[in-house]
Amino acid sequence: MREQSPELIAFEYAPVGLAVARHRSIERCNDRFCHMFGYRRKQLEGQSLSFLYPSTHEFEATGNLGFQQMRATGLYDDERIMKRRDGELFWCRVRGQSLQLESPFAHTVWSFADLAEKRPTSVLSAREREVVKLLLDGKTSKEIARDLAISPRTVDNHRARLLEKFKAKNATELIARLAGFPHI
Repeated sequence: MREQSPELIAFEYAPVGLAVARHRSIERCNDRFCHMFGYRRKQLEGQSLSFLYPSTHEFEATGNLGFQQMRATGLYDDERIMKRRDGELFWCRVRGQSLQLESPFAHTVWSFADLAEKRPTSVLSAREREVVKLLLDGKTSKEIARDLAISPRTVDNHRARLLEKFKAKNATELIARLAGFPHI
């Protein structure tokens, strides 16, 4: 066996999924990333990251948000629902680093941590997933409404359905359950 560089060992054997992307297409990924999403490396490399999202809309919305943050700081981080090859949706912590601030998606490095065991997945609509993501970011109904260009009343309706789906008594309990603390 050929000796590998420490950098290659760190990439290949990291405890999280890693991907290098150019213009939101996978250039290279490690085995953990492949396993997490249920694909072989050859099926992923050269492909757009879009098919790992629950919908095209979520891919585009996340891209718009990520572009702004990466242009300002070079960094991006969130927790979102992603999609495995078999169609299963799961919570994932995603962190990114742009290598070119002036063109944030030109060359990026991403880490993906599977949160499925810690965070419940329920059947959520695309809009509910957006609301959940912003709730977990600590945003109020008014802030969520502004970010999603919907009324605060609509956000409150989504929150009420989420409370019911997750059998939570109040917003604090809902956030705790969404964050992976089911017994609070």
